[in-house]
Amino acid sequence: MTFEDLNLNTPLQNALADLEFLYPTPIQEKALPIILSGKDMIGIAQTGTGKTFAYLLPILKQLKFSEGKHPRVLILVPTRELVVQVVGELEKLTTYITTRVVGVYGGTNINTQKQKVYDGVDILVATPGRLLDLALTGNLRFKQIQKLVIDEVDEMLNLGFRTQLNNILDLLPEKRQNLMFSATITEDVEKLINDFFNQPEKIEVVPNGTPLELIDQSAYLVPNFYTKINLLNHLLEDESLEKVLIFVDSKKLADRMADHLDPKYNEVIGVMHSNKSQNYRLNAIKKFENGEHRILIATEIIARGLDILDVSHVINFDTPDVPENYIHRIGRTGRADKTGGAITFVNEVEVPSMELIEALMGQEIPKVEIPKEVEISTVFTDDEIPNLADKHYLKEATITQSKGAFHEKSAKNSKTNQGGSYKNKIKAKYNKPKTRSAKTKRKH
Repeated sequence: MTFEDLNLNTPLQNALADLEFLYPTPIQEKALPIILSGKDMIGIAQTGTGKTFAYLLPILKQLKFSEGKHPRVLILVPTRELVVQVVGELEKLTTYITTRVVGVYGGTNINTQKQKVYDGVDILVATPGRLLDLALTGNLRFKQIQKLVIDEVDEMLNLGFRTQLNNILDLLPEKRQNLMFSATITEDVEKLINDFFNQPEKIEVVPNGTPLELIDQSAYLVPNFYTKINLLNHLLEDESLEKVLIFVDSKKLADRMADHLDPKYNEVIGVMHSNKSQNYRLNAIKKFENGEHRILIATEIIARGLDILDVSHVINFDTPDVPENYIHRIGRTGRADKTGGAITFVNEVEVPSMELIEALMGQEIPKVEIPKEVEISTVFTDDEIPNLADKHYLKEATITQSKGAFHEKSAKNSKTNQGGSYKNKIKAKYNKPKTRSAKTKRKH
């Protein structure tokens, strides 16, 4: 099937031709007829599957010219970077259409955005906080909203936007079409659907837990931060790691990693997290995309939803404690029939998280020994020092390169499921209990 088979109007066909897009992705093919029918829809898809065009194409096809000032389409996204990206995609598709598109987000002058909204807008792309700020000024009215899109809703809820989302949804006209896209369907997402959606149709492109076949996955058992840095420096000497996206758990860790990497990489590293200015973050993305930067260090929250092409490798400096996030992270590479690599560093505390990831995928990730030339540090950072009050604390001496946490445990020392509602939920979902030594969350 080509885009011509989707019965799009001529202006959209011309825009797609300019972009040299011939074939719709599976989610675009599945979503378009549902959205055009006016039904509510839930799309489960990872970044890079084409989900942005999946909702923009049918919305633009149905959007009629209007001189009214108030927006008729509202697109909610979790981060400023994603606002910029969606607005950019809209600009590509509206080359031959008269459509007023405005993007609003925090961290910038609200008066400039107030003026743009006041001048008139057809499609408004916004982060929840700034949207409510504009609504309180009286410049923004929701009475004309016909379609609502909530993109990356699971990450939006993770960022603490639940209250803002509920307030926004209560302000919107009751008669509207609701479209939601998410990489995962959590209990919080299900509740949002049950409270505000009307018998939505669900489409799923890549089922949760399905690894991408073009990605070569591997994992290293690494005892601590400084050994991880030593290993990372060693791996980056390989020129085949030509465009590397590195995920870390916190802003503090992102900065610390950049400071400790070999100085020879200083000119080719970008760092992205919420403490960086908006201009810095956008510039970091641009330089990584165009090849000026070889390495981009990012927290998952900030990188969520960004679609960056030709990432050769994803490195998980920390093992994600939510198994679905691992699938989302590694899905940034191995696209468009190109192979990619996904490397994960696992310390002893992170082993249970790795086991849940493997259970979710139904396969074991190959473990690789740390090369002999990599120095194994015996120094722990403050975040890694064991809590002596916890009888399950991990002693430094137990972490060895030869065995570590991946060796077969004796029957005497093997852990058993002792019950408990949370453990039962984890076991039912992933066929593997989550132990009490689960990874301690770091502060963002």
